[in-house]
Amino acid sequence: MSDITQSGPVLAADGKPLKHSLNRALRRQKMRAMALILPLLAFVLLTFIVPIGQMLFRSVQNDIVQNTLPQTVIAIQDWDATSGEAPDEAAFAALAADFKIAVENKTHTRVGSRLNYETPGISSLFRKAGRKAKRWDLETDGPFKEQFLDIDEDWGDPAIWRTIQKFSPPVTSGYFLNAADMQLGDDGVEFRPENQQIYITLFKRTLFMSLVIMGACILLGYPVAWLLANLPSAKANVLLILVLLPFWTSLLVRTSAWKVMLQQQGVINDTLVWLGLVADESRLVMINNQFGTIVAMTHILLPFMILPMYSVMQTIPPSYLRAAKSLGATNWTAFWRVYFPQSVPGIGAGSILVFILAIGYYITPELVGGTKGVFISNRIAFHISSSLNWGLAAALGTILLVAVLILYWAYDKIVGIDNVKLG
Repeated sequence: MSDITQSGPVLAADGKPLKHSLNRALRRQKMRAMALILPLLAFVLLTFIVPIGQMLFRSVQNDIVQNTLPQTVIAIQDWDATSGEAPDEAAFAALAADFKIAVENKTHTRVGSRLNYETPGISSLFRKAGRKAKRWDLETDGPFKEQFLDIDEDWGDPAIWRTIQKFSPPVTSGYFLNAADMQLGDDGVEFRPENQQIYITLFKRTLFMSLVIMGACILLGYPVAWLLANLPSAKANVLLILVLLPFWTSLLVRTSAWKVMLQQQGVINDTLVWLGLVADESRLVMINNQFGTIVAMTHILLPFMILPMYSVMQTIPPSYLRAAKSLGATNWTAFWRVYFPQSVPGIGAGSILVFILAIGYYITPELVGGTKGVFISNRIAFHISSSLNWGLAAALGTILLVAVLILYWAYDKIVGIDNVKLG
């Protein structure tokens, strides 16, 4: 439709062409809409996108070696790491010069800690050398190879220098290799010794136990949600309060309560012994293992499964079941072929919610899981708060994020994310 007539363009009330006035009004509407969502956009950007971006960057960042030991990095660039001998005097002299500056800036311990993640023992070498380096005169105290060997004979070990050479680039795959129980060897990427391979096991355990917890929540939550959806409103509201009651109690209190109940001298074992189901000398071990983690986390995450299923079941008209029965269907057939398919979107929403929450839990597994029931998230928390190996923690977190996205994609392909509803 054109805004031009035989007598000229159609004009608005202000005398301007109608098309221009409409475009200007649309621009104003878009600007107002953008202004309304801008605070939310900024919040998501600062609290979600930026932290994830920093995590991804930190998982490959490795500029500390190059920035702290620049002359050493250049000196050993052409050194043959397979020669079986330490570098020549020039490399030691360059290391001494770098140490003088690093000690003044108090950064030598940081680079030592970074390299210690790859080869244990380097951190102590850097601390020892740092105490001596502050008193060196670079013009008169040479040759520095002897000086370093006097500090510690391990400075003559080619493995130490290979580590410095391998991790001198500003970007490294070392953190991701460690997260996959691998390392950079002399001949390229190789698996770590079996006694050091823990992360693949933790990833498998995390995925397996999260799926078990999700399945347990479905089995326990579906009957409860069905009951809530089919009871009169007054009774359903009372039962719904009981479902929400755990939210009013601290997570630590709920987890600690399970720790008390599941222990060998706890309430459950005492009850089983009193009933004669278990001998007193054969009390069940239900804590500090996978069983304890599954039980405690199922209890904690169960409301997150019940609520989505309940909200979807509320929208299913009871007349559908009555119609199916009037056509000759049994109670089971009417439920399975009429009611259950309509409740699947609620199961899908609850499953995604519970699984994603479970895969990232670390407080409950830490308290009740022992050594066999902890998740990969516990190891991430350890590296962030205790070992301070933030690069490895970022790599583990990135792998966990990618795994969740892949599972989400697979779920979308198999079930369809459009079928997920919250009511």
